[in-house]
Amino acid sequence: MVATPLANSPIVIPAQARTQRLSLFLRSANAKALAPRLRGHDGKRSLVVLIALLVAFAVALLALPARAQVGTDVTPPQFTDSAEERRFHALVSELRCVMCQNQSLADSNAQIAHDLRREVLALMRQGKSDDEVKQFLVARYGEFVLYQPQVRSKTWLLWFGPALLLLVGAVVIARIVRSRGAGRAVPEDDGQEW
Repeated sequence: MVATPLANSPIVIPAQARTQRLSLFLRSANAKALAPRLRGHDGKRSLVVLIALLVAFAVALLALPARAQVGTDVTPPQFTDSAEERRFHALVSELRCVMCQNQSLADSNAQIAHDLRREVLALMRQGKSDDEVKQFLVARYGEFVLYQPQVRSKTWLLWFGPALLLLVGAVVIARIVRSRGAGRAVPEDDGQEW
């Protein structure tokens, strides 16, 4: 049995044991794809593959703590006068947060609500009217952003649907009551009092 030293290693492994381990490894299903790379000259390819795997593992470990951070609006908007502040608060209370769906821009703490509040204030300072600001947001996000959408052909069902539903329900209840009342005969009065 001949012992051959590993490259740059003080450990000596018998040649027969080394070839048996290598042949077992190469026969396994997972190693068949790596076999041509591992049979390189002087083990340089296997060292390159090992280093590449270690680098990929280190990058994966370093990426774990890197998460997206939610930015917060730490400073409230600065208003030039009280009229601008009243107009701003009235406007953002009429607009819906596109993420929360059930809160106004004034009530929402979502990041997009912070951004939209800044956008509304910037548009107000550009001299745009309330309607122009609303139209700008409707163009971007659709009529969903308005708490009170305009009455148009697209929104008729939204505006008049509940009343139509109540009317249909009243008609159905009236028919049921009539049909039950018509089927029963009124008992004749036999003249006795209780």
